[in-house]
Amino acid sequence: MSGPTGELLIDGGARRGRGEAFHAIDAATGAAIAEPVFHGALPADVDAACALADAAFDTYRALAASRRADLLDDIAARIEALGDALIVRAMAETGLPRARLEGERARTANQLRMFAALVRGGDALDVRIEPALPERQPPRGDLRFLRIGVGPVAVFGASNFPLAFSVAGGDAAAALAAGCPVVVKAHPAHPGTSELVGRAVQAAVRAAALPAGVFALLADAGHDVGRALVAHPAIRAVGFTGSRAGGLALAALAAARPVPIPVYAEMSSVNPNLLLPGALAARGEALAREFVASVTLGCGQFCTNPGLALGIAGAGFDAFVDAAARALRDVPAGVMLSAGILRAYDAGVARLARHPAVDVVARGAAAGDRAQAALLRVRARDLMADATLADEVFGPSSVLVECASADEMRDAMRRLEGQLTVTLHLSADDRELARTLLPIVERRAGRILANGFPTGVEVCDAIVHGGPFPATSDGRSTSVGTAAIERFQRPICYQNVDDALLPGALRDGNPLAVPRRVGGRREAAAPR
Repeated sequence: MSGPTGELLIDGGARRGRGEAFHAIDAATGAAIAEPVFHGALPADVDAACALADAAFDTYRALAASRRADLLDDIAARIEALGDALIVRAMAETGLPRARLEGERARTANQLRMFAALVRGGDALDVRIEPALPERQPPRGDLRFLRIGVGPVAVFGASNFPLAFSVAGGDAAAALAAGCPVVVKAHPAHPGTSELVGRAVQAAVRAAALPAGVFALLADAGHDVGRALVAHPAIRAVGFTGSRAGGLALAALAAARPVPIPVYAEMSSVNPNLLLPGALAARGEALAREFVASVTLGCGQFCTNPGLALGIAGAGFDAFVDAAARALRDVPAGVMLSAGILRAYDAGVARLARHPAVDVVARGAAAGDRAQAALLRVRARDLMADATLADEVFGPSSVLVECASADEMRDAMRRLEGQLTVTLHLSADDRELARTLLPIVERRAGRILANGFPTGVEVCDAIVHGGPFPATSDGRSTSVGTAAIERFQRPICYQNVDDALLPGALRDGNPLAVPRRVGGRREAAAPR
């Protein structure tokens, strides 16, 4: 495939947008990438994409599970087939290194294949059948339950994951797996990368002989397209990964519609690490080095970046702080995803450094328009007095919180907002303290780790990448793993409906051989 053309992808083809012109920016140099010129979508483009998605919905959701799974597998293969052209373009637009992007491409393909396997297996339908009880008083009718797609889904590409949380990333893959057409709003920080992936998706839809409205890709340099997408009556749900302000703005738009829709927004998390005394005594210096490596991984541009660490005052915590400071001073300045993200990071660190209760423990190397890593320290009582000290600063920095006692650590945790992750670093001697912390942590986190770091998110059945507000707008959901499909499904029940009219998964004899609960018991799997 040749490089991006700057076009929108609508109705199975490409068209030149008629909105404002903009360029991709080379993240490392700050210079505009001359070719191609991108043009934003206009309201008519948004309306066309959404109307086509709505028209495609019934056909697509009725598609045999095997064909829907084949589509997901084909998208994965076509993204891989883009080869080095995709990686080179993404490197230029994001400043991310080759190894990181190659790993992210593999993750993107793997999660598409994971959803394909889920669809083929039938588990996502969650079929439940309660046979009629005509002799019961009062009689009970025949009841049959499954999950269906909600309708067209708007997906917003994320700046920090140009592949895994973008055009064919987790939100889009989950929506397509659920039987929902997808209209993607490309992130303006990587429009060329988005177009290349979008063309791969579009080609897979075309090869499967599916309605063209199953997929569309829109773009602009601002927020008009996003607002129009969320407001469009054909859109039935939204997937978003980005800032707290952006997620809340979309949620407000969705709630103000005549028919409100859910917005599944992953927004803000500082991912506290709890440094328990036994762990610090046993391996404090090594833990400090590993902590700094996690904080500065990818220039700190992960939503699971450990932006807060709490320890109990004493020699162990002081030694940890000193070791972390030594490690951080050696961290080179890093390229951030965009100039805007760098400005926000610098402003966030400066705000913390100016606070009278905060000490700057260490800074990494400085270099012009690069992000300088930072480590700051505050007492827990000051953190509890000013909650803004625990606000997310997206980038390679972290705040170390000194707690006067285990009780104060528990109190500080109770004051924190919802988080994607909380990590406990503990030894066998810390288990009783950890046991008292867990009920507090469980109320605040989507994922709880022990003796690890949260910056790696496994794509699998058991993962949760979500959490109570403001980590996400809906703490009952996850945006990673097979459970992510549930965001774009709704339950439906058929009562006393003739077998010939039922979906295949609900019919007598289980002709599709899907997993089912019948009369409260798991039905024996039928041969495929």
